[in-house]
Amino acid sequence: MNTRLVFKSLGFILVFIGVAMVFPLVVSLYYGEGDAGAILIGITSCLVGGLLLALAFRRARGDFKNRDAFLLVTLTWVAAAAMGAIPFCVSGYFGTYLDAFFEMMSGFTNTGATVLPVIEKVPHGLVFWRSFAQWLGGVGIIVLYIAILPFLGTGGMQLFRAESPGPTVDKLKPRIAETAKLLWGIYVGLTLLEITLLKIGGMNLFDATCNSFSCMATGGFSPRTASIAYYNSAYIDGVITFFMLVASINFSLHYQALRGKPIAYARNAEFRWYVGIYVLSCAIIMWNTRHIYHTMGQSLRYVSFQVASIYSTTGFATYDFAKWPAASQFILLLLMLLGGSACSTAGGLKVVRLGILLKVAHREIVKLIHPNAVVTIKIDGNPVQTDVLDSILGFFSFYIMIVILSTLAMNLVGLDIVSALSSVAACMGTIGPGLGAVGPTAHYAGIPALGKVVLSFC
Repeated sequence: MNTRLVFKSLGFILVFIGVAMVFPLVVSLYYGEGDAGAILIGITSCLVGGLLLALAFRRARGDFKNRDAFLLVTLTWVAAAAMGAIPFCVSGYFGTYLDAFFEMMSGFTNTGATVLPVIEKVPHGLVFWRSFAQWLGGVGIIVLYIAILPFLGTGGMQLFRAESPGPTVDKLKPRIAETAKLLWGIYVGLTLLEITLLKIGGMNLFDATCNSFSCMATGGFSPRTASIAYYNSAYIDGVITFFMLVASINFSLHYQALRGKPIAYARNAEFRWYVGIYVLSCAIIMWNTRHIYHTMGQSLRYVSFQVASIYSTTGFATYDFAKWPAASQFILLLLMLLGGSACSTAGGLKVVRLGILLKVAHREIVKLIHPNAVVTIKIDGNPVQTDVLDSILGFFSFYIMIVILSTLAMNLVGLDIVSALSSVAACMGTIGPGLGAVGPTAHYAGIPALGKVVLSFC
């Protein structure tokens, strides 16, 4: 393992994070709410720590292997949360450093679970930082780093595979650095478009920017305690619903659509499954909640938004879905575990993995009936390689094992079983709000310290 290269790269990433904190510093200075000093300490810590690492291992050379890539990705999320938490901790708006660390781990990993009971009491600079951290974590700090790897003399294919979600990575360009730049270009463009549309709908620029950062990252941090319900606008709900769905669809499909090939969406099996599950979930919940909403339009507005929010793993809320019938809540819990598409900013197991797992189950049933049958598992007409099948089965098993063990741990620290399971599912799937004690109108501040540690590493 090339640990020297890993720590050198980690140093550069910390420098990136320090530079990124300049943006919330500017916001803080503009509003003049006294949090600029705390942010400046965070910037200094990141720059000094990052430069020391980069200089200490400056002679490191070579390419990333699988183990190196996964180690760097893991260290990046931990280091980003640890250093990103400094402004929150120094400012005094969090009771403990653990709370600040939990908030930033939730931010950079696009989880959206918060320990802040009233967000409006926090200065604008810090609120901007928590949303901006989600936006950076959306496509991935690592993917941004890959975009400049050629200038550092390091290869990045293994790193890209380690960071990009899903069982496969579609190469949009022959060169991996060009692919990373392309992904970020689409990401930035969609973010700017959403900011513009929200501004047209009457949302102020600060809120539009923060909500767009969180939405495109499928993160869920809102500058308002009541989340998107605060704005009480069908137009804003519609815009955010659309972009939550867009952000949770494979970005390679967006690229092909921008190149004049929108038919790529219809030809993609995962996209068809994704849309089918979304429409079916909305239809069932609308029928199940027909006694709650007075009109079909009202039902469509709130249900389509909340299903998109949970399914895309964003976690915004316009209604307290804890008031929905148990069947509807159970569907949301399943969607928490499922998540969005591969190569998107969504979390969860991913739709394509579920599709492949179902095909594997179908194959085994066929072989039980016809032992000599040869059944090839295909996606979009292409055979799925055995090593990919093995990795998906392994990932699924490991995912479920972590959910079970973490749920047990959360139950042991004092949460009821519904709150324990949903909090783990919400953090594993990077949704944020769950059910019970961590529902859409609640927060994670009351979770015991040990529970916050467990959820931070979920």
